[in-house]
Amino acid sequence: MNFTPNFKPDGTICDWLNKHAELSPDKICYQFSNGDSDLTWSALFDKVNKIAKYLVKLNINKGDSIAICMSNGRPALQIFYAILYGGFRVTPLNLAAGPAALGHAISHSKCKHIFVDDPQLETLNNALLETDTNPKIINVSNSLIEETDPSIKLHNISPSDHALLMYTSGTTGVPKGVIHTHSSLLAGGWTTAVAHNLQSSDRALCVLPLYHINGLCVTVIAPLISGGSSVICPKFSNSNFWTDCEKFKITWFSVVPTIISHLLHGKNDPSEITKKRLRFGRSASAPLAVDTQSSFEKRFGVPIIETMGLTETAAQILSNPLPPGQRKIGSPGIAFGNKVKIVLPNGDDQINNTIGEIAVKGPNVMLEYLDNYEASQKTFTNDGWLLTGDLGYIDNDGYVFVSGRLKELIIKGGENISPREIDDALYAHKDVIEAAAFAIPCDIYGQRIEAAVKLTKNSKAIEAEFLNLCYSKLGKFKAPDKIHFMDELPKGPSGKIQRIKLLDVTDGLNKNKVY
Repeated sequence: MNFTPNFKPDGTICDWLNKHAELSPDKICYQFSNGDSDLTWSALFDKVNKIAKYLVKLNINKGDSIAICMSNGRPALQIFYAILYGGFRVTPLNLAAGPAALGHAISHSKCKHIFVDDPQLETLNNALLETDTNPKIINVSNSLIEETDPSIKLHNISPSDHALLMYTSGTTGVPKGVIHTHSSLLAGGWTTAVAHNLQSSDRALCVLPLYHINGLCVTVIAPLISGGSSVICPKFSNSNFWTDCEKFKITWFSVVPTIISHLLHGKNDPSEITKKRLRFGRSASAPLAVDTQSSFEKRFGVPIIETMGLTETAAQILSNPLPPGQRKIGSPGIAFGNKVKIVLPNGDDQINNTIGEIAVKGPNVMLEYLDNYEASQKTFTNDGWLLTGDLGYIDNDGYVFVSGRLKELIIKGGENISPREIDDALYAHKDVIEAAAFAIPCDIYGQRIEAAVKLTKNSKAIEAEFLNLCYSKLGKFKAPDKIHFMDELPKGPSGKIQRIKLLDVTDGLNKNKVY
């Protein structure tokens, strides 16, 4: 097995777990902020091996899906690794997806076994009402899930075997099942490890759910590759974040832009010792507003590395280099471990500094969408490039700038407008914690623009302030016609704002209402 910056790691997830258990048995690899006991590589190996044999004894076929409906914590992590170690396909259920989407995932994955814990039992029961399948439910809160019979043989596993089946958020249709092999899953952790120069001494703080590709590949698989460690939290907590960074001696963290904004507007600050120890914070899953990033770094003294990734690419495809390398604020950076290019609708490559669709090719790219040949064909070009659905351009230095999603583009009076332009203008206001622009139907222009914001608790800002701010930065044509003030903007499991849902939830708007 290799781990060097120039070559992707070979073997399987199991091989890497074996390697660490043999070479660094007593080193702590995963810790848990909820009080679960630490895991060393040898303890993790021992537990995973016993759970994997338990699964084999259930006569589950190699490659079958086994679902996890569990909160972040030690049991979920151990079962994740055990499913892979036993030769099965792990299927994490998106706890924020809602009963219909969860029911679809259970049916579509053909999983016959689901692991659940007490906190998620109601979520699972509601999802089961949306499917006519009848999987076996294994409640880890009430059962001892392991097998000690040494005669039980595990399945042989190869790098090309299925490892992960993860469903997309499905905000624009039925969720698609993304299949990753052991090889592409390892490559997903490797792109992170290489871009951030992760060492065995590094320790990550994981506040994102393990059923999301960012939380899983970036803060679980990357430390597996680098030999470092990770502290897994049940979820993000503004009041606990900096305390956990200090308590566990965190050297880096991975979050999403909404979390960065919440920390920025929070009351707590890291200690000077924590600031010095933190090498960087990592932002992913959605574009980071320039003003938010600059203000965060000015207040906390921690560099933020903006990145970009997809479920289909086992997380990261782009990253800004670490300091003292050049970071371009407003860009998710350059390609690490894969290739990225811009293509026109007709498939031609685009020249620098002009907008087209971002495409990626590399070892971290998914195998296919499960049982969805049409979607797989539309996503891949004839020469193997994956089309991301994101619009952007590459500058003369190779840095990618993202202008928006193809499906979220606002077309007003025949002019294409990126919602991100409006988001960034709104984030320039000191009281804005969250912001998102969206389109509404219009008889005159086809679509008009409105926006939703979440403000700091005691803000006295009024709508006119935000409209005037957008007029000054964007001009009146691109500025929103109305600002909606909300306690929370709708978000997906990673904390990414789902602007497509704003039409339904802002001030009673609905898709049939015409302005």
